[in-house]
Amino acid sequence: MGRKVNPANDFVAGGVGGVCLVVSGHPLDTIKVRLQTMPKPPPGQAPLYKGTVDCLMRTVRKEGFLALYKGMAAPVIGVTPMFAVCFFGFGIGKKLQQKHPTDDLTYPQFFLAGMLSGVFTTAIMAPGERIKCLLQVQADSKHKKYAGPADCVKQLYREGGIRSIYKGTAATLLRDVPASGMYFMTYEWLQHVLTPKGGNRETLSVGRTLFAGGMAGIFNWAVAIPADVLKSRLQTAPEGTYPNGIRDVFRHLMKEEGIFSLYKGFTPVMLRAFPANAACFMGYELTLKFLNWLFPEKAVTAV
Repeated sequence: MGRKVNPANDFVAGGVGGVCLVVSGHPLDTIKVRLQTMPKPPPGQAPLYKGTVDCLMRTVRKEGFLALYKGMAAPVIGVTPMFAVCFFGFGIGKKLQQKHPTDDLTYPQFFLAGMLSGVFTTAIMAPGERIKCLLQVQADSKHKKYAGPADCVKQLYREGGIRSIYKGTAATLLRDVPASGMYFMTYEWLQHVLTPKGGNRETLSVGRTLFAGGMAGIFNWAVAIPADVLKSRLQTAPEGTYPNGIRDVFRHLMKEEGIFSLYKGFTPVMLRAFPANAACFMGYELTLKFLNWLFPEKAVTAV
């Protein structure tokens, strides 16, 4: 039998899961953005970073370990409502497809519900990503353009208004809608596969929950990374560089760097995806169990 969906519980648990994700995954996210946005080297010269390890070592050596956490304030501030809305949107998407509160959903229906969650989160995600990426690519120097997230918002608004803060919204949608569908569908599938015969998800071990969450992150990014590269390039480019938005970014990358440029940052993305999303879903599931214990009359089982 299916489980009754409670979007309110999903909202709270999703926020907790999002904080777990950012704290555990931000250092590798910084490396990912720096690799994605480094300029093409002139002929005969080596690239700015040789790869993931080189970028990590050079960043720590030149700017210190805390440089890996640059820009984290923006996603931490935004991630609680963003992931809360993400899981809330997933709950709404499931509920809309159920004729009865305990109906089982098919995997394509889980995918559609996940896509809806991606639409729900874009309004919060797009400006947070813009600020995060600008701070992450900012080298440590005496003449930093942005003193921090608040200063970044002020300067962006002064330079181009609200449109500047939301630059890259279409690219964020292009990334998150299909990727969120894959994210939630994969998690639901693995939760089903990993549940012992005759058992239920509420008693699933910590290790299996971590594995399901981590693999959901891997599948999510396998879909998302090309659009993420385009988004990062667009959001960190000087104003006017790409007048036609993501289409110009794509044309430029194909002409100058080829198809493989769409997978820049692949290694740190995948290294980050498993532990960060394992932590996210673990935080989500534990919070749901706590809510079920705290409010037993209104409790619903984990989705």
